[in-house]
Amino acid sequence: MIIEKLAQLNPIIQALLGTAFTYAMTAFGAAGVFISKEINRKWLDAMLGFAAGVMIAASYFSLLAPAIDMSESIGVPAWFPAVMGFLAGGAFLFLVDKLLPHLHPGEDQPEGVKSSWQRSVLLVVAITLHNIPEGLAVGVAFGAAAAGIDGATINSAVALALGIGIQNFPEGMAVSMPLRSENVSRKKAFLLGQYSGMVEPIAAVIGAWAVLSIRGLLPYALAFAAGAMIYVVAEELIPEAKHSAGDHSDVPTIAVMLGFAIMMLLDVALG
Repeated sequence: MIIEKLAQLNPIIQALLGTAFTYAMTAFGAAGVFISKEINRKWLDAMLGFAAGVMIAASYFSLLAPAIDMSESIGVPAWFPAVMGFLAGGAFLFLVDKLLPHLHPGEDQPEGVKSSWQRSVLLVVAITLHNIPEGLAVGVAFGAAAAGIDGATINSAVALALGIGIQNFPEGMAVSMPLRSENVSRKKAFLLGQYSGMVEPIAAVIGAWAVLSIRGLLPYALAFAAGAMIYVVAEELIPEAKHSAGDHSDVPTIAVMLGFAIMMLLDVALG
């Protein structure tokens, strides 16, 4: 069985393989430019809502719940690592969001400090910010499973990688499609779209190495990744999906519910 063979590998290799899948899904989404120049806005809003639902479910079932369960083993109140790590993850992305120049799909004005970077680079940076906590979460999950922590299993880490990979598909498309609609060549739009997913394997290796090196850091790292992902959902995904929804404003909401349900199913069924 694939999971059994995966369990025999070094946890850092496991994290690399898991995020190789999530990166591949980003690239598949970016490849949509070879099929069409534009994407139906209703469909994009639904995919963004779906991605938000997956990330919300993953934040709890794969990250926060295990962080709470394992907190007692390091001799601190069960709530402390989860709360502190969660807030730190959100604060980290808040600061990065305010400082690093980036441009969100569908927007005209870049955020962060002023920069002379090209619009295409700013778009890639925006989605890359989303992918850092996702890669970190996968790496921490595989590291936790390798460390033999109660509540952390190779199955749950695989479920997390699957869920994040699924929701990376619309993220890749959210970069490449706007670039293509601005008459950027198909090849360049695809390359820029898939570049945003390359940060995930890097973040995964850092996450896996950190929790294996410092066992007491694990619940904080899990909660940190959860806080960063929830920040992305609240700050970017849901507002973007609802902003242009118009008469179909219920579509993103339904997609959020569906994404949450599928991620929950993956985590419970595999974990």
